[in-house]
Amino acid sequence: MPLFLKIFYPFGYPNAFQKLRRDPCFHFKKEKMEKKVFFESDGLKLEGLLNKGKNDKGVVITHPHPLYGGDMYNDVVESIKKVYREKGYTTFRFNFRGVGESRGNYDNDQGEQGDLRSALSFIASTGINQVNLAGYSYGSWINSLVACKDASIKNIVLVSPPVAFIDFKPVTSIPGLELVVTGSLDDYAPPNLLKKALPAWNKEAMLEIINGADHFYGGYATKLESVLRTFIHDTN
Repeated sequence: MPLFLKIFYPFGYPNAFQKLRRDPCFHFKKEKMEKKVFFESDGLKLEGLLNKGKNDKGVVITHPHPLYGGDMYNDVVESIKKVYREKGYTTFRFNFRGVGESRGNYDNDQGEQGDLRSALSFIASTGINQVNLAGYSYGSWINSLVACKDASIKNIVLVSPPVAFIDFKPVTSIPGLELVVTGSLDDYAPPNLLKKALPAWNKEAMLEIINGADHFYGGYATKLESVLRTFIHDTN
């Protein structure tokens, strides 16, 4: 997203751009290998983009806050998806309820947790036996809420969990957490607060700080992708 738009829509594009951004011609290169799918969560039809890999490993990727323009087409979500695809994973990103073509309305983090659980079940139903979890900003918050109650979720990556924007006290531990990434200038996910939180979440998890990056990683997408490549395991 251009810098001038980030000033007005920090977590993603406004609804006025949603239809254009879903146009196949607009997104030809990005959606070329992805298949649009629909699945159910609490009786609601949600949309997602599925890109099948060649083995039984996959990842569900969650997006920024629905009330601030966040959606599955977010630039950071795109970077996360790109690296997992390079590593051979099946990738599945989806829109929370009320976003894009997903039915329903924002549900104060409760319904969104159900959406994530449904997404995890959906990707597993496609033949994926090992499901990893990654998320950016608000997506990291929802991932944390779900994962702290389900120790079976492994290999979790959180990009800029917004601990200065949302109270993470309900997140007591995240057994499957492997990596947390933030920027040195990230006001929503400040490194000092993450350093304090990480021992409680998972003492063995790594914290990577990208010098100069803020919450939106403008100009630092390549560096973010490089960090992710180092920590995300190959499927081979």
